[in-house]
Amino acid sequence: MSVAFDKPSLWQRIRPVFQGFDVPLIVIATLMCGIGLVNMYSVGYDNGSRFVDQSRNMMLAAAVLFVVAQVPPQRLMTLAVPLYTVGLTLLVATALFGITKKGATRWLNVGVVIQPSEIMKIAMPLTLAWWFQRREGQLRGLDFMVAGGILLLPVAFVLKQPDLGTAMLVLSAGLYVIYYAGLSWKLIVPVLAAAAVGVSLIVMYSGQLCQPGVEWHVLHGYQKNRVCTLLDPTSDPLGKGFHIIQGMIAIGSGGVMGKGFMQGTQTHLEFIPERTTDFAFAAYSEEHGLAGDLLLMVGFLALIFRGLMIAAQAPTLFSRLLAGSVAMSFFTYAFVNMGMVSGILPVVGVPLPFISYGGTAMVTLGLAMGMLMSIAKSRGLMQR
Repeated sequence: MSVAFDKPSLWQRIRPVFQGFDVPLIVIATLMCGIGLVNMYSVGYDNGSRFVDQSRNMMLAAAVLFVVAQVPPQRLMTLAVPLYTVGLTLLVATALFGITKKGATRWLNVGVVIQPSEIMKIAMPLTLAWWFQRREGQLRGLDFMVAGGILLLPVAFVLKQPDLGTAMLVLSAGLYVIYYAGLSWKLIVPVLAAAAVGVSLIVMYSGQLCQPGVEWHVLHGYQKNRVCTLLDPTSDPLGKGFHIIQGMIAIGSGGVMGKGFMQGTQTHLEFIPERTTDFAFAAYSEEHGLAGDLLLMVGFLALIFRGLMIAAQAPTLFSRLLAGSVAMSFFTYAFVNMGMVSGILPVVGVPLPFISYGGTAMVTLGLAMGMLMSIAKSRGLMQR
């Protein structure tokens, strides 16, 4: 007796690929991409093909997100050590054979020119989450010391390049994992207190410390200049302080409701430097004002909150630590970029997710969002 089986439809065959996606996360990311594209159309319409290129970058990031979301967290965990090893090896090779541009050795030619420090933005939280997963249930002080070594070694190489912005991002991503793993506040509070004292002393004695010829042995000369310029941008208004001054003017001139779409004078008269990349937030603020800034901040807060919800509901320690670090990394990016543009932090070259132009930054964003989506999908499978 023959039995007839109905041939499954195309949708029935591909439906499992789309099951488990976190709808709130997709909605938030889509709205943020829309804000970014609207802003890029305005600030980049007289700057070549930036709008078209950024649209392509976002589609590429979406493809990366979709692919990474199909990889279970257990498979991501197996990639942690190899990715960290490759990244660290490339950082060492960059220090020895790297390409130097404008006094910084950040790039390496491996057939194509790459920036190895970008790998560490993803490899660091993966590796530390893998380490604490292995030590689950038997964590000791020594385990946190090993984690600190895993974190500080690549950070030291990135600082040596020098690249303070990327080093800050890699360091913060690692510190979030270590904190969520259970680092005691007895160790955190003294470090925060020492940092607060150090910043206070720099502000109090900035007049003497920022004098020409005075060296800061813990920072490079250009990093010292950035700090001093932050404290008093008017000391060199047409040079080192120009970026900060123009950013603050643009943000302030936007007022409550902004000057209107494509009506930003600071932007379109080209007073704002790097208006499509690092200082895209200044251009956005000028045209959309405080109301637009609040909308953007609500978007980032919603993204961070959703990421932390995914972390709280994750089925394994590895997934919880990774999702928590990725979610809080969005806070680091947003806080540092908005802070440097508005004059409360030094200019360190950190892009604003979804808003700043950049192919590498968008691909990294797609990877991060894909890992969050993978963890969200694994939570759904565990519940079923």
